[in-house]
Amino acid sequence: MKLIAWNCNMAFRKKAEFILAHNPDIVVISECENPEKLKFSPNVQLPNDILWYGTNPHKGVGVFSYSDYRFQLLECHNPNFKNILPISVTGGKIDFTLFAVWANNPEDKDGQYVTQVWKAINYYENLIKETKTILIGDFNSNTIWDKPRREGNHTTVVNKLAEKNIWSTYHKYFNQIQGKEEHPTLYLYRHENKPYHLDYCFASNDFIEALESVQIGTYQEWTTLSDHKPIIIKFNL
Repeated sequence: MKLIAWNCNMAFRKKAEFILAHNPDIVVISECENPEKLKFSPNVQLPNDILWYGTNPHKGVGVFSYSDYRFQLLECHNPNFKNILPISVTGGKIDFTLFAVWANNPEDKDGQYVTQVWKAINYYENLIKETKTILIGDFNSNTIWDKPRREGNHTTVVNKLAEKNIWSTYHKYFNQIQGKEEHPTLYLYRHENKPYHLDYCFASNDFIEALESVQIGTYQEWTTLSDHKPIIIKFNL
């Protein structure tokens, strides 16, 4: 099972072919236009299932299946967290709960980025289980920006997920330390000298044990398309 998460910087309809070149089963796209605007080129493979959520028709979260997997937004979804979506994934080799993440809510005065993730993982605590759970997308956060007096910083999110044996696939695969990542997923303003690691796939330990590979898109290959680089995760399932 191959998953890809990418903040496409809008207009996914014009960029899908570059993601599809990696033969994904499931794709999570931040800043994706709504389905009515997704007019793909005739030569681009169409997804077998789409789940989209957002208040701006040009910039929401799109989840696409290019396999047998099917999606259902769970009724417990709390719109206060907007683009952190609890999704039931069924129909493929394994059923699991997927949280599609685009941490961006300017309306929350407590904090629009990692604070959203912190609130969500506490709200959905009973849904986030030690097995068959994946959280993936643009978290807009990194340990380097931790504010020690703020409870909901990046480190507390990582630690709370770790309590349930849920780990970052990138950090496990490359044996990396949070905040000292060697592979950026964002180049601010597309400047090569402003690299950050903000995109993640956290997976429960049963997935981690089946982890086959993790790739991060390169600056050279993806910068003309977006300031973010895709994270590509393959599980031996």
